Amino acid sequence: MLDWVTDPQIWIGFFTLVALEIVLGIDNIIFISILAGKLPPEQRDRARVLGLGAALITRLLLLLALSWVVQLTEPLFAVFGHEISGRDLILLLGGLFLLGKSVTEIGHSMDGPVGKDGKKAAAASFAAVIIQIMVLDIVFSLDSVITAVGMVDELGVMIAAVVVAVLVMLFASGPISRFVDRHPSIKMLALAFLVLIGVVLIAEGFGQHIPKGYIYFAMAFSLVVELLNIRARGKRAGATGGRRSLR
Repeated sequence: MLDWVTDPQIWIGFFTLVALEIVLGIDNIIFISILAGKLPPEQRDRARVLGLGAALITRLLLLLALSWVVQLTEPLFAVFGHEISGRDLILLLGGLFLLGKSVTEIGHSMDGPVGKDGKKAAAASFAAVIIQIMVLDIVFSLDSVITAVGMVDELGVMIAAVVVAVLVMLFASGPISRFVDRHPSIKMLALAFLVLIGVVLIAEGFGQHIPKGYIYFAMAFSLVVELLNIRARGKRAGATGGRRSLR
């Protein structure tokens, strides 16, 4: 009954799937970090935990409903000769939502933060943030579950890999959120990533597959360049401060 413990193929599939789930969850972490950053500091950790908890529950429910997920790939109707399935429809709506939300957040970042006093406003903002996180969790979870189904045959291995990946994301989300909050340029870059991901989701909804490797390479390259810029700005600021102190 415990033959799977000594089966190297199962362990290889498990660790590979965990790594892929974490990579696929990067956009989810970025989105949650940006939305949680709009809340008061005392509510941000709770929003991140609830957001990733919702992601975990959504993915597990989708895994337990594998027959329904498989049916999502069946065509529902056709647009300009292209057949649209349930999965395509979810990707299209999710991509449009992500695109609209990211562009709106970029506009708010350029206009500057607008604060509202009062506990009622803070509570409404918290509820709105959680709802937005849950909506996007459905889209990101669908992509994640379809990847899991295509890689591993054992349901238990899929569930274990998803749980481990979400726990890793949960521990990583705090430092990532704080780093994004400290550096406005990183936040703008993250929003640009989300615009890109939204466009990719819309393209995939219309059957135009874009290899994720290209997207993640572009994101990683841009991030490295911006981190180098932040380091260079810090050194220039330190040098300027040193010269002023000498005077």
